[in-house]
Amino acid sequence: MLAVAEIKYIRHEVNNKDCNYTDVAKRMGKDPRTVKKYADMEDFNEKVKKVQQRQAPVLGPVKSILDDWIMEDLRKKKKFRRTAKRMWELLKELHEFKGSDRSVRNYVSFKKKELLQESPQAALPLESIPGTAQVDFGEAPFIYAGEELVLPFLVMSFPSSNGFYFQVFPSQNKECFLEGMKRVFHHMGGVPKTIRFDNLSPAVKKILPNGERQLTDEFQNFVLHYGFECEFCNPNSGNEKGHVESMVKYVRNNFLLPSLSIIELDELNMKLWEKAESDRNRKHYQKESLISDLFEEDKAAFLLLPSKEYNCVRYETLKADKYGYIKLDLNLYSTSPRYAQSKVLVKISYNTVEILNDDHQLVVSHSRLYGQYRKSMKWQPYLNLMAKRPMALKYTSFYDQLPEEWKVYFECCTVSEKPEALRLLSTILKDYDFTIITKALVTASEKGHPSVEAIKQVFYQLINGRGVRSEIKPTIPLPELPKATRGLDLYDQLHKGVTKH
Repeated sequence: MLAVAEIKYIRHEVNNKDCNYTDVAKRMGKDPRTVKKYADMEDFNEKVKKVQQRQAPVLGPVKSILDDWIMEDLRKKKKFRRTAKRMWELLKELHEFKGSDRSVRNYVSFKKKELLQESPQAALPLESIPGTAQVDFGEAPFIYAGEELVLPFLVMSFPSSNGFYFQVFPSQNKECFLEGMKRVFHHMGGVPKTIRFDNLSPAVKKILPNGERQLTDEFQNFVLHYGFECEFCNPNSGNEKGHVESMVKYVRNNFLLPSLSIIELDELNMKLWEKAESDRNRKHYQKESLISDLFEEDKAAFLLLPSKEYNCVRYETLKADKYGYIKLDLNLYSTSPRYAQSKVLVKISYNTVEILNDDHQLVVSHSRLYGQYRKSMKWQPYLNLMAKRPMALKYTSFYDQLPEEWKVYFECCTVSEKPEALRLLSTILKDYDFTIITKALVTASEKGHPSVEAIKQVFYQLINGRGVRSEIKPTIPLPELPKATRGLDLYDQLHKGVTKH
């Protein structure tokens, strides 16, 4: 794996300056195949380059067509771009072009160099350039479960159009920071060419001399994945991203006050897309155009989305205590008894904490806790251990979480039935919640206390769509049968009849 600086250099030389792989490899002392590998990586995109129209006597009628093709190709990886020869062939095929291939090649080469020379200016922090953005967090009060709490919201603003998007999160950590930007990218269908940030800790690990920044690993990978240029304000110079700071206040005052009541954060965020887009149906505060129209200019200058969506997760290896708990951000998450006093791989996103085994397969998944000194316990991996100590069941939080039907059932279980029932729940709860297995318990209990095997059979009938068959009733009346009687009287009568004859 090459250093990040080397990867950026390769991408710049090959994809931005149109250098061939061999020249770049010679300059770097690398194998051309290595240069090609990193230049053509599927997860990176190129910046959109501004096209300047120039007239040429021979190519005048088709220059605009070539300009469009060149501009379109500069948004793609080098391996996906049309060659000058291919453009000449397309001109002949589609537009009856009569000029020579040499004239087309010369123009394409000149135009690319012209565009590439202009591109560094597009990276300057000019507020009026379409396709650039600024990002920052704000805070607002919300009401959740009857209590008021303060939550952060991430704002991405677009200085050229005065448009914006925003999403509410439980924290300002790395995962929420990256998840917020990724959501905006994929909702818009494109990536801003340049994004300006404050020196946020999720992005910047250390401020170096001469304006350099040491980025966090997660943020650096995110930048490489989506292909945008990142710029950072000087320390204590928030005015350098004044547009987004003003937009943070605008969003809070116009959409988040007074305190909104939250039931599900994801449901709230889905509604916020429409609120941000509806706000564009007004004129720009300086320009004589609707913000919605100006935002279309922003979108036209965006980079293309990569073919794959970035996974905003990080991995940590943590050691579980003797109870199988791992500690993350001062909160506890259960793993499994077999990992007690052992290290486990933990996959962390903004809203989940997943415990993985040695094969990177899921052991148990938790909703991520925010705040401090809280505990998330998933009992399913512990039920086989509990089956060996069934008398401890009533003294666990698992017993408190049981549906009432199961509490009644365990009260009536024999000593041998309890471990059997716990092992059944251990198997079922890997893939299902209590809903179906409780329905199976209720159905199997209609004729008294059921065995564990009976509950299991009904459960699998239910999940296979068969259920318990109801009693079959005849559709036509049956003839009435004579009443049956017992005893030897009928035999005596028959015997007497035979004797008379």
